Formats: sequence, structure tokens, C-alpha cells
Amino acid sequence: MPDDALSVGFLGYRFMGKAHANALARLPMFFPDAPAVERDVLVGTDERALSEAVDRLGFERYATDWRDVVGDVDVFYDLAPNFLHVEPTIAALEAGTHVLCEKPLAPTLDGAREMRDAASESDAVAACAFNYRFVPAIQYARDLIAEGELGDIRQVRGSYLQDWLADDDAPWSWRNDEELAGSGALGDLGAHTVDLANFLVGDRVGNVERVSGHLRTFVDERPVEDGDETKPVTVDDAFSAQVAYESGAMGTFEASRVTTGHRNDHSIAIHGTDGSVRFSLERLNELEVHAGDSRGYETVLVTDADDPYGDAWWPPGHVLGWEHAVVHENAAFLGAVRARERDEPVDSAVPSFAAAYDVQRVLDAVETSDDRGEWVSIGS
Repeated sequence: MPDDALSVGFLGYRFMGKAHANALARLPMFFPDAPAVERDVLVGTDERALSEAVDRLGFERYATDWRDVVGDVDVFYDLAPNFLHVEPTIAALEAGTHVLCEKPLAPTLDGAREMRDAASESDAVAACAFNYRFVPAIQYARDLIAEGELGDIRQVRGSYLQDWLADDDAPWSWRNDEELAGSGALGDLGAHTVDLANFLVGDRVGNVERVSGHLRTFVDERPVEDGDETKPVTVDDAFSAQVAYESGAMGTFEASRVTTGHRNDHSIAIHGTDGSVRFSLERLNELEVHAGDSRGYETVLVTDADDPYGDAWWPPGHVLGWEHAVVHENAAFLGAVRARERDEPVDSAVPSFAAAYDVQRVLDAVETSDDRGEWVSIGS
């Protein structure tokens, strides 16, 4: 291991722990210019599961208290449930440790504000894991929009539809609890869509000024897995929202975890005066583009060597998958860490805590609008 390798600690080792550990393992092979890392310590509470996960995910050791870790590694990944985002990441930043935190930034707007402020006061890089920014087709779309190919942006439409809770008897999890998760489909899925819209068109339409939102919980309680009891569902199953941007552009967002027939369908469309683009995660190597004199959409396969990340992987036409965006995300984040240490510019595609806080402001306004039954202006 190189002497300047970055030591990494993970809080969490299940879904996203696997995804990020896989990404770190792939970096030396496909992104040789990325900083070298040492998968040092894995943090959790179940020692039996931890000891197995350490070997499987390629870590050196484990710990059962994040407080023993945040100041002892170069980079801290907070991949825990949402209620464990605020305190560990702030502690890491105060210790000068670089942080990648899963989305949404926090269960509440107040928590997200604390994290944003801690990041602004730290010299460390603080990034939120909005991995869909790093899908090649999304970066291709961003380039088209930035170059003015779509003209003035008038409409943004985004939806994120899943079906894993469509069955009323699907088991309860922490994602169904407001104290643990903050919100349901709104924060779990809507955060991705709001960030993706900001990433694609934020420079052209400005911030969200006003929001009108609606949330709905269809199943009020769910069975506890491997038990006879049930627990209440205290978050939304689905949401929809209308947004007004500073430029006068309008947006429509929705997300659901109970939409039958949709496994993991994250879609976004951008419509301008001179053209449109639309994307679906279920066809993530493709971008549909309507521009110029075309009478309809052209499907572009974004896998050529000169496409975003095309030179890192396979010959043209060989498609990528969901995991590859997480690899790209890690390459960008760790590159930002090394750039910060060298006092060099940080890649603007890396989502800062300030950007994640802007997303959280929109999510909070959607909830407030639903409570009040009226349009809500976005606060500071």
C-alpha cells in the first residue's frame, strides 16, 4: 500500500456499505489516477455480523463505536440510517476528517443545517452521496444543457418510482419510521430527483422559489419481520410536488414506493425552447435527445470512448450498470479529497453539504406545504 494511501472508515456495511466497498476495490483497476485507499475499519453494533462483513468487504478491522473511529481515519463514510448522519459526520468534520455521507443529508432541516455549517467551518471535504450525478448519460445531458443545446429551460419533470412496499404485508423497517428516517419516499427517493434537477439545470434556472406539495401514506401499519406484531408507518409512501424556479421555469416531481410495475425507475426530463432530453435509470446507458430540426427523440447510447467515463471501462457499446455510478462517485470524491489536501480546485460535480442542504430545503417545504395546504416559499 502506498505511503500516502488514505485510510477509510465505514459506518454501515449493508446495502450502501457493499456498494461503496465494491467501488473502492474497483478503483485501482479502472481509475489508476484515483488516490490509493486502505479499507481500514468497519463500524457497527452487531459484532457477529461485523466480523463477517470485515472479511467480505475487505477491511482490516472493526469497531462498535463510531466515536473511536472518526478522528482515527483520513476519510469517514457515513452509510448508516438517516438518524445516524448528523452527530457522527459533525464529529468527523470537527476532527478534520473528510466525509462522504449518504442521502438525504439528515432526517430534518435543522440537522442538515448543522451539518452544512460544520462543513463550512472545516477544512475537510464534506460530500453527500448523490450517486446519480455520475451516470454517464446524466453527465452527457448536463453538457448539452450547459452548451445551450436546449435553449432556455422551461420545464423540469422528475419521478422516482419503486414497488417494494406495494404489498400491504411487506415488512416494517426503519425506513417506515419518522424518527429514524425523517420522511419516506420524499427523502429516500425525492432527494435524488431534486438534486439531479439542481445538478442539470441549476445554473440556468436558479433556485427553487416556491413549492406546492402533497404526501400520502397508504398503509398505516406493517408487520414486523419474523414476528406476530405490527408497527405503525409514520412516513409517506408517496409524494408529488410542483415547484417554481427563480427564472420562471416550472418543475414537477413525484416519488413512490408503492407503484406496482416499477422496480427502480428514476426518470428525469428537461424541456427547453430548442429541445429536450429525457432519461430513465432502468435504461441508464441511454439518453433520449430531441434537438434541432428533429421531429422526435433520438436515442443516444452513451458508451463511446469520448463519452463521460467511456475511456475507463469497456469498448464502445458495452453497457455499464448501477454500480458503476458509485465507482465514478468515489473516484470524484476521493479526487476532491486529494485536491483539497493539495490546495487545488475541487470537482464541482462532487455534491457539497451546501448543495445537499439546498435539496433538504425543498423537501422540508414539500412537507410544510402538505401540512398547510398551500404554496410555500423556500426559506434560507
